[in-house]
Amino acid sequence: MVYEAVLLFGVVFITSYALLALLHWTYPLPPGRRAVLQATLFLAIGGYFVWCWTRSGQTLALKTWKLKVVAADGAPPRPARAVARYLLAWHLWLPGLIWVALFQTHALADAAALGIGFAILLLPAAVDPQRRLLHDRWTGTRIVRVAG
Repeated sequence: MVYEAVLLFGVVFITSYALLALLHWTYPLPPGRRAVLQATLFLAIGGYFVWCWTRSGQTLALKTWKLKVVAADGAPPRPARAVARYLLAWHLWLPGLIWVALFQTHALADAAALGIGFAILLLPAAVDPQRRLLHDRWTGTRIVRVAG
């Protein structure tokens, strides 16, 4: 996931730069413009994942680790399933986001809440026979090793 985040930096940078330059926006962004930027980044990141998963089942990071996202039939997921997988994967951040929304304590505590909530929601994979996370169970997808 860390490697995927490093690669996503490029997607986020290019998308942000293009939007800000195209619309001549400068920082600090007012709340409405910030919401537009965040929604655009959410869609761009989703587009990256859905495009990669439906083409080959692999993002650049998954290729490096010789892993692949597949549907129940072993083929890359179809677009609707890939979109559902992307949207449902955000559940991993929900406990931390709820903490931040309710308490907004300190940046360090908020970051810890995000990390702890994320880590707790990784635990269901430990008891699943196929080591699937909840969003993979919900969408009928799984991560498999690629020979080679």
